[in-house]
Amino acid sequence: MIHHRRSGSLARNGFLTLGNPCSMPQALSFSFFLGILISLVTITNPPSKIPLFISLTGGMPPAERKSQANWAGIYSFIIMMVSLAAGKVLLSCFGISYGAMRVAGGLCIAIIGLQMLFGGQTPNAAPAVNRKKGDFAFFPIAMPGIAGPGTIAVVIGLSTQVAEAKTFSDEAAMCLVITAAIAVTSLITWGVMRSSDYLAKVLGPSGTQVLSKIMGFLLVCIGVQFVGSGLQSFFSL
Repeated sequence: MIHHRRSGSLARNGFLTLGNPCSMPQALSFSFFLGILISLVTITNPPSKIPLFISLTGGMPPAERKSQANWAGIYSFIIMMVSLAAGKVLLSCFGISYGAMRVAGGLCIAIIGLQMLFGGQTPNAAPAVNRKKGDFAFFPIAMPGIAGPGTIAVVIGLSTQVAEAKTFSDEAAMCLVITAAIAVTSLITWGVMRSSDYLAKVLGPSGTQVLSKIMGFLLVCIGVQFVGSGLQSFFSL
């Protein structure tokens, strides 16, 4: 059994609980939910999808643009839920330990954060597409725009936390909270896309860039936390 050291009330009750197994009372706490939500919203970076959505759907009728936003939100939710459900199976098939996954995922997340912070192309950036195509909801908006490699790495990292739950009730509670955070993240991204024209005018290029820099810094912190949790798993075996 893996024993984890605790380091203060913040690590027990706040954002720093990410990456560590927890009991059902902790799993059902608002701080646990908030930590997961911040991680997912940060890695998906909804404001960065405003230019992408406007450029791809600019010539569409309002009803079609709303439909694209609706389906992009649904697709991103499904992709994240599949990653959560399949994470444990994939790790078992390839013989990858939970600690190794957290270290690798944390490094990837931190690198993405550094790219956002100092500039550069991130894996969640959508590639160039043919504008003659009529449907962009799944590709490139939902994947890789919203639920790209970085997002999937975060969700699979969360699935290792679920897999280490001590009881079935703990596992069910954690799945419920993570699912709720995924749903809220998808709703936030959907809302941003539905309001993309208005938000683009309010934020402007500078405002969007500033938000991306802040989220990049948060991603570096999240990645370091995942790495620390993975190393803790190795040393406590």
